Amino acid sequence: MIQIKSLENTTFDQLYEAFSNAFAEYEVQQTADQLNVMLQRRGFKPELSLGAFDEGRLVSFTCNGIGKFKGTETAYDTGTGTLKEYRGKGLAGQIFQYSLPFLRQAGVKQYLLEVLKHNNSAISVYRKQGFEIVREFSYFTVERINISSRKRQKGNDISITTADLNTINRMNSWFDFEPSWQNSFESVGRQVEGFVIKAANVDNSPVGYCIFEPLSGDITQIVVQSQYRRKGIATALLDEVLMDCKSMGVKLINTDNQYPAINEWAVSVRLIKRGEQFEMMLKL
Repeated sequence: MIQIKSLENTTFDQLYEAFSNAFAEYEVQQTADQLNVMLQRRGFKPELSLGAFDEGRLVSFTCNGIGKFKGTETAYDTGTGTLKEYRGKGLAGQIFQYSLPFLRQAGVKQYLLEVLKHNNSAISVYRKQGFEIVREFSYFTVERINISSRKRQKGNDISITTADLNTINRMNSWFDFEPSWQNSFESVGRQVEGFVIKAANVDNSPVGYCIFEPLSGDITQIVVQSQYRRKGIATALLDEVLMDCKSMGVKLINTDNQYPAINEWAVSVRLIKRGEQFEMMLKL
């Protein structure tokens, strides 16, 4: 008999086994360390996450992250999966509906998720539940050895220095767009020891920065003041952080399609666009 309950008493090993089985068909698999870091970074709260259990075995789950998004208490779908042999039974939808009263009771005002644009069945389900599309994102990946490096443009005295989160947090006026949940300052702050943060300086004044996660190869944020763009600064930052990369691949996730500059830069350094996804929101 299937029982839906919170993941509060589920061990990490049980959760990792369920993740691995649910996403066994994916080309890229997460290690246990990578999953643990991802869950921490995205604010995973097991007591507000739920799963479907069949005789004690976790067969379907939604891991919810909890935090602020644009100043509002938000739940974020950190990972939803169902074992292959249990698909088609509506378990993910049942888990979501079961979770709503608990999320509201915890003060959550909205639910945020991302879904691949070509996943029409999932999008249809989310729309029926009341979700609305907020933004359209692109995502890029490439093997590290295929990243292009370009010489810094002459005439600009660019220096790269180590920075801290508090310092670069004051540079958010340089954003073209608000970072997605997993790329936000709040998410970085949950696992800041796992990131490399570098600032680019011209004439001893900061003009850009990059936040990079060496374990996953994730370019979490890369920002340059508008008047200093197309001068090799973003690429200089990328060259610097890649020296700490421990992953075979590099990725840039959730670039806002309304602002093409970051996507154009990604292509220029030979990152490969792999697809697009929607950011969707449900007000609770």
